[in-house]
Amino acid sequence: MVANGHKVSRPLRPGIYAPIPTFFKAGSEDLDLETTSAHIARVAKQGIAPLVGGSMGEAHHMSHSERVELIKGARKALDDAGFTDLPVIAGTGAGSTRETIQVTQEAADAGADYAIVIASGYFAGALANNRPALKAFFGEVAEKSPIPVIIYNFPGAAGGIDLDSDIITEIGLENPNICGVKLTCGNVGKFTRIADAVIQPNFTPRKNPDAPFLVLGGFVDFLVPTTFANGHGTITGLANLAPHVIAKLWSLANAALKDTSKLQEALHIQGIAARADFTIAKTSIPGMKFLIEKEYGYGGLARKPLYPLTDAEKQAIWEHPHTQDLLRLERELSGKKA
Repeated sequence: MVANGHKVSRPLRPGIYAPIPTFFKAGSEDLDLETTSAHIARVAKQGIAPLVGGSMGEAHHMSHSERVELIKGARKALDDAGFTDLPVIAGTGAGSTRETIQVTQEAADAGADYAIVIASGYFAGALANNRPALKAFFGEVAEKSPIPVIIYNFPGAAGGIDLDSDIITEIGLENPNICGVKLTCGNVGKFTRIADAVIQPNFTPRKNPDAPFLVLGGFVDFLVPTTFANGHGTITGLANLAPHVIAKLWSLANAALKDTSKLQEALHIQGIAARADFTIAKTSIPGMKFLIEKEYGYGGLARKPLYPLTDAEKQAIWEHPHTQDLLRLERELSGKKA
């Protein structure tokens, strides 16, 4: 990327990334860029880079131009807050290969450093077991993308398409512009196999030296185990609600690699985060936005047809011990009183 006439290098580093919710104005569902930007800056204070226009960001509910606005807003939010070195990852999945390439090019032009791409699930019945078609899709997108591409494996958002470890490794080997994978399938065995494959001498060097192949979780509930299996972190929605907790967990997991006396503390926080991740994920985007609003004073609603939680559901998720344990620790680590 070029800023003020100088090339800016924003490497894709192991760590924590947050799929940012897209906030909307009350009553209109128009983009609330001010709130979204402020949220990005708040999360970035813990060294957590944003992923905009992903599943949590309701990309499927947005136009191309809105995606571009979000990316530009994210870059400006980071720069204005002094986080010029943090990259912006943009979700660029779409219906067809052609449109996915178009959205990826638009994202790059808007200032995204990396793209994350999910397989199109509309024709999952024809694609799910067609390995040549899936490999061709990711291969063509990566080849024509001006920025490095992360594979997004999320069966729940791709009509059940679940890429196995062999095909993900093959795509990585054959396409040096592929710079990683996000495994929202939650398959620890798959994660371990891919993480081992990418450290082997035969794994193709990446096209961009700033973009090594990262193996990232899509949940935070197995961060410690996968750190010990050569994993590179996670892209977790929970970082929107408890960034201090998730950043601390990542720090402890890595410290435990060198000093096993840190492992018990890491596992203690891992347990709190894992239980919260499991419980809060059941309420999807409306639940996450509600909890952010309850704790931080902003959040609002998701775009229709996503439906807000009922009052009873709100009370249940707020008062749930898994939620309260997480928030109690977040307040403690951030210095905020309950």
